[in-house]
This record gives sequence, C-alpha cells and structure tokens, in this order.
Amino acid sequence: MDQGLCGNVQVERILVYSFLQHCPNCAYREELDSLKSQLIVSPPESFSNEFDDGELQTDGNRSGRFQNGEPGSLVDEDIFQLIGAQLAVIGDQVAREIQPRVVNDLIQQFANENLSKEEIMRRLSNAVEGLMRTVPLEMHQEKAMLVLAMVLAKTVANKMPSLLHRVFNTTVNYINQNLHEYVINME
Repeated sequence: MDQGLCGNVQVERILVYSFLQHCPNCAYREELDSLKSQLIVSPPESFSNEFDDGELQTDGNRSGRFQNGEPGSLVDEDIFQLIGAQLAVIGDQVAREIQPRVVNDLIQQFANENLSKEEIMRRLSNAVEGLMRTVPLEMHQEKAMLVLAMVLAKTVANKMPSLLHRVFNTTVNYINQNLHEYVINME
C-alpha cells in the first residue's frame, strides 16, 4: 500500500467507482468494468460468517458490510454507492464550470509516464485547489474538494479512457489522504 494512506482505501474506491459509474454515454465504460475487480474485498472468515448471509445480489456481488481497515469499523457498501451516485448528479452541474484547459493539462500530466504517483497526485491536488478558487460552489469545502476531484477524474477519463486506471487510483489516493475522515463521516 502507498505510504501516507489513512488505512484501507476501500470506501474511497467504492465512492469513486460509483461516481464514475453514473455517467451516461461515457467513453470509458469498458475500462470501468475492468476496475470492478479492485472493489472486491475478502473479509476475514469470522467477519464473513457474522455478516454474510451467503446470498449474491442481483449485480452478482455479495452485499453488506466490510471493514474499513480500522478495528471494529464496519462500513455499509450500499451507502457509499448511493453517496457516489448522488455526488455524480452534483458533479454533472459542476463539470460545466471547469475550463477545458484545466482538463487538458491534467490529461497531459496523467499521460506522462515519467511522472511519479506522488507527482501526479500533487498535480491533481493543485488542480482541485485552483478550481476551489475559481469555481463558485455553494457547499462545504470538503464536499467541494471531493466533488471537484471526482469530476476531474471523470472528465479526464472520458476524454482519454486509456488513463482511467491511473486516474482512478490517483483520485482514490488523493481522497484518502485529504478527505478520508470527511468521507467516512458521510455515512
């Protein structure tokens, strides 16, 4: 796991995946389907027996709760999927306010294989901070940062689907490092 992450990034993965999934006519649909394997968690046996009724849901996944990397911490996956979908609606409105130049700069940076994961995340962070100053959002700062980071991820991936995996992982790590407590408390 990357250094500096606040425990398990499973909640952030579910949130970002759900956000990206709620994009009509996205160019990255095929790449998004391949990301689904990153969301699968193998809970400890005792955890599985206590909360897993063994039934598959209609989407083929097991339902329920998983641990968030913290002792005694259980998280309801369905709640974070719903939150991601709700934030996607807000994100669609916010996306119209973002200048194409910002997205094009990020595409070039994500496509640059010579940049480290840390440098890419720093550049994503800089883009979010810049948008916080220029895009008027009537919401709490943490929520605005969360929405902007995911909108940038969606917009970059939609323009260049081959970058989806790198964009997804960078966004998950950015949210984990900067907004983990906020995300966990959204439940």
